[in-house]
Amino acid sequence: QETLQESGPGLVAPSQTLSLTCTVSGAPITTSNYGWSWIRLAPGKGLEWIGAVAYDGSTYYNPSLKSRTSISRDTSKNQFSLQLSSVTPEDTAIYFCARDVRANYYSAATSRDFVSWGQGTQVTVSS
Repeated sequence: QETLQESGPGLVAPSQTLSLTCTVSGAPITTSNYGWSWIRLAPGKGLEWIGAVAYDGSTYYNPSLKSRTSISRDTSKNQFSLQLSSVTPEDTAIYFCARDVRANYYSAATSRDFVSWGQGTQVTVSS
């Protein structure tokens, strides 16, 4: 069973770029058919899928966030990263990384579609 750990700043100023990294242990992120997602949970809102990087390096983004989102990976460190640009206070949330078991990343996501969650990291957008 793999384990995931998010890291990154807990406070980001408005209009800046939020950057988080997920370190995966126990399984190479290049494992065939594995996908790795970023998800967030904001106060008073449901789970929101942000985007994913597949085992082959392909990336997939939530259309509502696509213009501001970039997901990359470093296979030598077994990490994948999130960058969310032009943040506003509405981007304040707990951010999670997880292994995504969906066959179609654009299908509606529920918590059951993600396994091996990281513990989550609170990111607050504020000046």
